Amino acid sequence: MTQAITLDEAMTFTWYEADLLDNAEYDEWLSLWTSDARYVVPIEPGETDFENTLNYAYDDHSMRQKRVDRLRNGQSISTSPVARTVRVQSRFRILKTDPTACELRCAQILTEFRRGRERNYTADIEFSLVRGGDGKLKISRKVVRLINSTDALTGIGYIL
Repeated sequence: MTQAITLDEAMTFTWYEADLLDNAEYDEWLSLWTSDARYVVPIEPGETDFENTLNYAYDDHSMRQKRVDRLRNGQSISTSPVARTVRVQSRFRILKTDPTACELRCAQILTEFRRGRERNYTADIEFSLVRGGDGKLKISRKVVRLINSTDALTGIGYIL
């Protein structure tokens, strides 16, 4: 029997995901997701019914790819000039784990530098991770709950 996904394994994976985003390594980032995964940024902090409410993002595979394409080709005004970002994650907690899946919650502070100005976005992030047949972790859901979600996003040009 395979060992449950550990806190260390899950933390290392989410740090890797953050590093890929900060360094615009989008192809590798896209490969971290299961085919049916969702990337969600809800407007309301406590929302759980993402399908039936308005969200900043509710992306399936196709929408994640389109988001990456917009970041790469400059079609979005919010991506010019390109923002530099640094993500810091902490306060990791396994909510549930078994050999094939885990629920992890952590805090993230994202600092953006663009047009000579810094902005900070603070969020609780919930990851649903699954272990694939090759033993590697994949994201089956990522929910980014901004602490100031109702007035936080203005012209954001990257993935939270």
